[in-house]
Amino acid sequence: MKNLRITVNGTVYDVQVEELDSSAAPAAAAAPAAAPVAKKPAAPAGAAGSVAVKAPMPGTVVNVVVSAGQAVKSGDDLVFIEAMKMETPVKAPQDGTVATVEVAKGEAVDSGKVLVTLN
Repeated sequence: MKNLRITVNGTVYDVQVEELDSSAAPAAAAAPAAAPVAKKPAAPAGAAGSVAVKAPMPGTVVNVVVSAGQAVKSGDDLVFIEAMKMETPVKAPQDGTVATVEVAKGEAVDSGKVLVTLN
């Protein structure tokens, strides 16, 4: 048995994994691959907006102040991210309409993750 720590959507899980003989290994490898494949179709949905607003740093989303369809002006707050006990606003880079909101309050995000898309 191997003890592993995995993170799924910002939630950390400690798991035990049993190693099987080599004939069963491809089946075990196929199971983790299924989750990212299911997540890939979600990315084009986020591509509905022509402007992707990305996280400037890793942190936790503490507030989402816009919703899909909402008009925003350049400099308007879109999302607040907390990192090292400081809240940082992520602002609209230009005027537009919110196409999609890709994150939710409480979600852990990495630097560069798309938070919101604009049209």
